[in-house]
Amino acid sequence: MPIDTATLIEPEIIHYTSFDGLEIPAYYYRPAITSRATPAGFPVIVFVHGGPESQFRPLHAAPWMPPLQYYLKKGFAVFAPNVRGSLGYGKTFVHLDDVQLRPNSVADLKSGVEWLITNGGADPQRIGIMGRSYGGFMVFAAITSYPHLWAAAVDIVGIANFVTFLENTGPWRRKWREAEYGSLEKDRAFLEHISPIHLVDRVKTPLLIIHGANDPRVPVSEAEQMTRALQARNIPVEYLRFENEGHFMLHHTTQLKAYPAIGDWFEQFMG
Repeated sequence: MPIDTATLIEPEIIHYTSFDGLEIPAYYYRPAITSRATPAGFPVIVFVHGGPESQFRPLHAAPWMPPLQYYLKKGFAVFAPNVRGSLGYGKTFVHLDDVQLRPNSVADLKSGVEWLITNGGADPQRIGIMGRSYGGFMVFAAITSYPHLWAAAVDIVGIANFVTFLENTGPWRRKWREAEYGSLEKDRAFLEHISPIHLVDRVKTPLLIIHGANDPRVPVSEAEQMTRALQARNIPVEYLRFENEGHFMLHHTTQLKAYPAIGDWFEQFMG
């Protein structure tokens, strides 16, 4: 069935101030349906793009982005920040998350939540987070660094452990990724320090994990070690493994299962 483009929701471009005074750009979609709103505000899904040297743009369909308009039609707001390290804002901005600076980009998410509560009409108890690939790492990092902020989380093909990711990713990618994240030879201790798998004792947020079994970029073992770690600690976690997928969910049958499952997850824990 063709989509009526007149029903698509356009985002507002906003800027918020992060912990160190840096201005962070973001796209904010407010839902047309207000049935989920309460006096405390409405539920918001924070969507974190991958890359990290990429940027969120308001595309309506792309293999690297879940169907945000679908979640908007279900009554959730969507907030998509271009945290430090994103492309499109100059050379200085894109390198502000390199290696030792990586936690600062996660702190940008915390500042975004503060803006949502103060200026965006968000219900502080109903803010969720979702991301894929590097954005999946950001989901893991957010729920381990700031566990009190998130009511629900969804990871799609994310990095749980930088050491095992670099060891197991395609050799053609390793050197390129080490320039951004740090190298196994020089930065192993730091990579272990910031890997969410080593911080799972902090997790309180219910987490949905989605991964393709044939992913050559982020091996499926990243999803499985995080799933096992949370199950061992009795944290609500659900794992969807798709045997016929790689880094992108390209099959229609996968999309029909995964994308509604994401909506159901947020409905279950964010009302």
